[in-house]
Amino acid sequence: MKISAQTTFASLTFSLLMSTLLFSGTAQAADPIVSNDCLKNEVDKQAERLMTEHQISGMAFGVIIDGKSYFYNYGLADKQRKTPVSEDTIFELGSVSKTFTATLASYAELNGALSLDDTADKYIPYLKNSDIGNTKLINLATYSAGGLPLQVPEDIKNDKELLRYYKSWQPEFPVNSARLYSNTSIGLFGHIAALSMDSDYTELMENTILPSLKMTNTFVDVPADKMADYAFGYNAAGEPVRVNPGLLDAEAYGIKSTSADMTRYMAANMGLVPLDSQMQQALNNNRKGYYQTKHFTQGLAWEMYPLPMTLPVLVEGNSTETILNPQPIQVNEPPTPVMNNVWVNKTGSTNGFGAYMAYVPAKKTGIVILANKNYPNTERVEAAYRILESVVNH
Repeated sequence: MKISAQTTFASLTFSLLMSTLLFSGTAQAADPIVSNDCLKNEVDKQAERLMTEHQISGMAFGVIIDGKSYFYNYGLADKQRKTPVSEDTIFELGSVSKTFTATLASYAELNGALSLDDTADKYIPYLKNSDIGNTKLINLATYSAGGLPLQVPEDIKNDKELLRYYKSWQPEFPVNSARLYSNTSIGLFGHIAALSMDSDYTELMENTILPSLKMTNTFVDVPADKMADYAFGYNAAGEPVRVNPGLLDAEAYGIKSTSADMTRYMAANMGLVPLDSQMQQALNNNRKGYYQTKHFTQGLAWEMYPLPMTLPVLVEGNSTETILNPQPIQVNEPPTPVMNNVWVNKTGSTNGFGAYMAYVPAKKTGIVILANKNYPNTERVEAAYRILESVVNH
């Protein structure tokens, strides 16, 4: 049974929408006995602030407090058709997709298909006798391979050219000396994880990983019968956009999902829903700590902040400067065990969408924020922190 409530902000008007459109949100709690006005008021407040300041058309929030799930929806998924956002609206996740790549690789490792200490040339013999070929998978997974760029260079148009690029690539700094966030690094890692299981990444994700997680409305390629639920993103000019195909896109930023599925995924990461034991272990293994940066511990895709922590630390750790510039690291030898008493997070963006997910396994608490507009990571982090802070003592 679900309960719902309707909220209207009479004072909020968007220049991009018809003047008669009211800003509204719906809230649903998994347990009808639970009443959390404080939570709802804070989500309303943060949604109003973000949508007003950044002209966001639609947002969906999934919140877990002490194991119970709540959903809050605002605005429009499609402004032209005036389609309201719901828990079933499909948003682009951007780099939150990397956490699924990590899960696939952890699952492959548990199945004996790969080891994170293997080098890339074991799976792509063409890369033998090259710097990238001699690079361990764990370094590709954690952006510590020596300075692979954020994006695949624009002049590379196909897989053959991409392999030539990797073979000729030379590190900018020593392996395990710095973190430089990179789609080309974790993208290759995801590609190799699929190769290790003798399959295609998209096929494995949609036919094995996502079904095992019972995420029935999550896709790499949104099927025709779900396109009506697929939100339009809006770029800086307010034009409707969706992500364009690209090399290693599925592995690095290509997953699309709903707040309902992502809240379930968050619950699964905290061990709150029944899963196959091997899949649960794969999720848990993503929270091993491979190295320390100034602010956080790097897991597989996830970034983990020790508790207690402060908002300024979270903001700086998720800042553009941290993402775009090399960050000194201290490698953990061996990796730390699975971390639970931490704030675990990941941001993600495409040209028309912005996503954020954060959870604290030890407190069975977390939040997913999905929007059909790319807006600053630091704003997402602050909103998430304020919302959870309103009901949980960090």
